[in-house]
Amino acid sequence: MIGFLIAMISGALMSIQGVFNTQVTKETGIWVASAFVQVSALVVCLLAWAIQDRSPFMKLCQVQPRYMLLGGAMGAFITYTVIKAMDLLGPAKAVMIIVIAQLLVAYFVELLGIFGVEKQPISLRKIIGMACAVLGIVIFKWK
Repeated sequence: MIGFLIAMISGALMSIQGVFNTQVTKETGIWVASAFVQVSALVVCLLAWAIQDRSPFMKLCQVQPRYMLLGGAMGAFITYTVIKAMDLLGPAKAVMIIVIAQLLVAYFVELLGIFGVEKQPISLRKIIGMACAVLGIVIFKWK
C-alpha cells in the first residue's frame, strides 16, 4: 500500500512540476528553465544527502554497467520533453501520453529483461490493460 501511495504522490508531483516548468519557460526559455530545474534538484539532493544518507560519492565509480550513470543526463531531456509536450498539448493530454509511453516502455523492458530487470513472460491481461489505456487517450482526445 505504501508503494501505491508513493507512486500516486510521484505522479501528482510530476504533473505539477511540468506545469510549473512550462510557466517558467514562458519567462526564461526552455534550456534556462531546464537548467534551473536540474540545479535546484541537485541542491535538494545534496541537502537530503547531508541530512540523511551520507553514503560515499566514490561508490559511483563502482556502478556497472557504466551506462547506468546516464540517468541524470536523461533527466535534462525528460525535463525538456515534458515542458514541450505540455506547451504543445496542454497538461492533461501531455501527461496521459507521457504515462502511456512510460507504461509501454517499462513493459517492453520487463518482457525483454533488459537493463538488469528480470525477464517477465508476456501477459494477455497486461496487454489488454495497455490497450484500454491507449483507448482512454483516444476517447479523451475525441472531439
